[in-house]
Amino acid sequence: MSWDQIFGHDHLVDRFRTAVVRERLGSAFLFVGPDGIGKRRFALELATALLCERNPESELNACGQCEACQMVAAGSHPDLFTIEKPDDKASIPVELIIGDRDHRNRKGLRHEISLSPFRGGRKIVVIDDADFLFEEAANSLLKTLEEPPPRSVLILLVANLAGQLPTIRSRCQVVHFQPLSNDQVEQILGSLTDFEPAVSFQCLASLSAGSLDQAMRWADPTLLEFRTAFLAVLGERQWASTLLAKQVADFLDQAGKEAAARRDRFRTIVQCAEQFYRALMRRLIGQPHKADEALCRAVDRAAEHWQAGTEGVARCLDRCLDAEREVAANANQALLVECWLDDLAGHTNMRKGAAVHVY
Repeated sequence: MSWDQIFGHDHLVDRFRTAVVRERLGSAFLFVGPDGIGKRRFALELATALLCERNPESELNACGQCEACQMVAAGSHPDLFTIEKPDDKASIPVELIIGDRDHRNRKGLRHEISLSPFRGGRKIVVIDDADFLFEEAANSLLKTLEEPPPRSVLILLVANLAGQLPTIRSRCQVVHFQPLSNDQVEQILGSLTDFEPAVSFQCLASLSAGSLDQAMRWADPTLLEFRTAFLAVLGERQWASTLLAKQVADFLDQAGKEAAARRDRFRTIVQCAEQFYRALMRRLIGQPHKADEALCRAVDRAAEHWQAGTEGVARCLDRCLDAEREVAANANQALLVECWLDDLAGHTNMRKGAAVHVY
């Protein structure tokens, strides 16, 4: 891999290169942006460039050929430590930060980063899924962030900055990653070998919201078919939340029993609703919106009879964002489907300016 294979973030490469040349590279970073836009690839390429044993660090350009570069690519470099949320856990276990009870502070992230570099000039840690670094694990990381070992770099990858503890945010430099353009997503899809979806790359890119992960999910024809039917329901004047909840639950069952696959499918459905309400909001305030035929048709239908105003759309969108976080936190899916859709139906049927009662 090289910087040429990372799309849409050239300005950030220049930013880090300037910091290295001026010897002002920070020790802790929050990489913030939606999933599937290249944050992890960027972090690993940055690590490779910093650990490369052939090219000078000031170039921030890994050769890709030396032993260090090869070890990073293989995931075996002793000075690069990566962790992520296990699929069967709702959060990053504190044991990954400070070791289990029998090895407290003798294993885990804090121990690894405290060691002197084995062969490179730096120790580098990348925490994927850091949105799931909850209070106990996050607090165990604070001392390392506050007093980082010399020539260490700690990178946390997050989708939602607001979800981070203030104590984490205040100790890290925030680096914002923007979604990819549709052209960039289409270009990346076209470069993938053995990827031949039933629909065009252009269609997948238009549904991606700038995320390669989302684009590849939409390659599933059954998901596209469900999306069209789901959007049509959301566009109706009134719809039965119980009936739609059963249809969504049945569709989740088709994903199989594996929790990760069901979560991915559920998250995609919620994001589909988010696309609908964002497009509807733009329509109601008179802003142009680009959308595919199914989304345009549903939004046009909704706009004809929508009585809840922009306030109602905002409530629906907020509820979708909450649902997405709940899906990621392993909430009970059957209950969440019912509650989420019941709330959306309630906000849809609310008249503009009506009071919101909280019980």
